[in-house]
Amino acid sequence: MPLLGVIVVIIGWPLASTVWISLTSAKLVGTGGDFVGLSNFANALGNPAFRAAFVNTAIFALVSVAIEMLIGVLAALLLDQEFYGRTVLRALMILPWALPTIVNATLWRLIYNPQYGALNALLTQTGVIGSYQSWLGQPGSAMIAIIAADVWKNFPLVALIALAALQTVPREIKAASIVDGAGVFARFRIVLWPYLAGPLMVALVLRTIEAFKVFDIIWVMTRGGPADTTRTLSILVYQEAFSFQRAGSGASMALIVTLIITVLASIYIAAIRRGVARA
Repeated sequence: MPLLGVIVVIIGWPLASTVWISLTSAKLVGTGGDFVGLSNFANALGNPAFRAAFVNTAIFALVSVAIEMLIGVLAALLLDQEFYGRTVLRALMILPWALPTIVNATLWRLIYNPQYGALNALLTQTGVIGSYQSWLGQPGSAMIAIIAADVWKNFPLVALIALAALQTVPREIKAASIVDGAGVFARFRIVLWPYLAGPLMVALVLRTIEAFKVFDIIWVMTRGGPADTTRTLSILVYQEAFSFQRAGSGASMALIVTLIITVLASIYIAAIRRGVARA
């Protein structure tokens, strides 16, 4: 009962308050407004800005999580091998993930700086580009630049989860597969994948949820620009509720985002349970 009371206070009350605000025409959070029913939700779903933000969010989540999973698994396979300096390399890999997101975003914003950024200096000196570019100021490259920064920070989490799973594979099975002449891909599919599937699904759930509600890294790097090409749902909710002072509309958008994340998490959890049942 004490635990249930804590959950109700921490989660239930704010959620109920958000639901009520979403049904009103409140301008500021904490102020009253006229009851408007579900009109805020209808307006949000019919708002072109909301649909554009949803597309941006989906692109960011799908691309960043897919790359993080791929690089994370490859890094785990490398660090699972025995070589000199493996312990140091494992420790260094944790550093990007350990950095606060704000620090990471500021670091990459300096790297992408159009006047003195390290990326422009490297590419011009190697002859890849002829002049300095504004990577965060161009619609075609801003989202790619942000995804690269997010991947650099978060792929170590996937790598650590995958590496922990690989450590549970008996060495006798690995040695036997090599003696039997199994190739690299065959060993991965037959020997390693059964141990990796469950933990990687957990990593996929965690990273998808985090990526779909991304806010801080994009807010620091681009504020959702240029021309709203990197504005995600969380940034739109913030702007709607606080910058534009439409708390009711912002609350309805926040609830829609929560519902989307809940559906995604439910799908992933169902997939995990099916995988465990088959195992």
